[in-house]
Amino acid sequence: MKKLVLAYSGGLDTSYCLKTLSQEGYEVHAVSVNTGGFSKEEINTQETNAYAMGATSYSSIDALDSFYSKIVKYLIFGNVLKNNTYPLSVSAERIVQAIEIIEYAKKIDAKYIAHGSTGAGNDQVRFDLIFQVLAPQIEIITPIRDQKLSREDEIKYLKEQGINLSWEKAQYSINQGLWGTSVGGSETLTSHQTLPDSAYPSPLTKNQPTKIILTFDQGELVALNGNEASSVELIQSLQEIAKKYAIGRDIHVGDTIIGIKGRVGFEAAAPMIILKAHHLLEKHTLSKWQQFQKEQLANFYGMQLHEGNYLDAVMRDIEAFLQSSQKTVSGEVYVTLHPYRFELEGISSPFDLMNASFGSYGEMNKEWTSDDAKGFIKITANAHKIYGQVNNTVK
Repeated sequence: MKKLVLAYSGGLDTSYCLKTLSQEGYEVHAVSVNTGGFSKEEINTQETNAYAMGATSYSSIDALDSFYSKIVKYLIFGNVLKNNTYPLSVSAERIVQAIEIIEYAKKIDAKYIAHGSTGAGNDQVRFDLIFQVLAPQIEIITPIRDQKLSREDEIKYLKEQGINLSWEKAQYSINQGLWGTSVGGSETLTSHQTLPDSAYPSPLTKNQPTKIILTFDQGELVALNGNEASSVELIQSLQEIAKKYAIGRDIHVGDTIIGIKGRVGFEAAAPMIILKAHHLLEKHTLSKWQQFQKEQLANFYGMQLHEGNYLDAVMRDIEAFLQSSQKTVSGEVYVTLHPYRFELEGISSPFDLMNASFGSYGEMNKEWTSDDAKGFIKITANAHKIYGQVNNTVK
């Protein structure tokens, strides 16, 4: 028997892979990686179905803490939103899932690894890049991509093999995780349609405003309304509170790794609130040039992560910079939740640069005279005057 590890989600594609690979003589070890998308009941169902389809073993890896410490933490430090919109909900998860799966394959000395990606999406690149770099000796097998299978072909095969689970395709494809939920449907295949309210998994159930307090310590969320917990637990708690307001809905339009444009809907109440609250705190506690450099590097970091280049050495360099930049990003951020939106009211921090005694913006100054100001402005203007005179742009 040829030992093989399958990245198994329990969906149609990975179920087809499991059944057909076990029929082809592989010893299939099905592995699901939980980055916030699976309940205990769903994991139990995955295990039952995996064994029914021929798996030699089934393992569920809890990767929530790993996902946070390896990736989510730096997305917060960098206030990362792809195209100023998308918090990289699914693309960020795939990196950690690939790392966990390849480490499991090494542990059991598997010679093969498989996933259910098609040849038309981003995930094939993310998985293959991680697998090839971390374990070049392990052969990658991708039945769906290689055989160019349709959904109907897969269902027919499974039914012929006696696998009669319900494979009815839902109207909307939902992929839930710690850092947000993606939503795909017929509307996202167009450029002019939006998703209806019913497409999103969290309906509006609360209308009265709620005030919350987010506490950060060196850039990390450490308390919600004064209650301390791990950052993962706090993200989950905030999501439960904020999703009742249907906050964090949008549609992201971007460039896929394979060069085509794509649209995806998403719902990310907690991530959007955390990112914006963290950004507000940084505006008060970081210098102008710290903020400027962070924006450039964080944008690049998010793009590289989205495209699967997590293992490039430059990513560790950027993470070191982002970590260093958070030394004074501590304090409380006051937020009010409303239906479909949230309001950042203000912050309180011992490192608030507005607390300086030099003066108040637009009001009065204490550390310089009017003559100092006039001289500063005159010297600042010199470069503009010189350019204008030399290039005859000033009349």
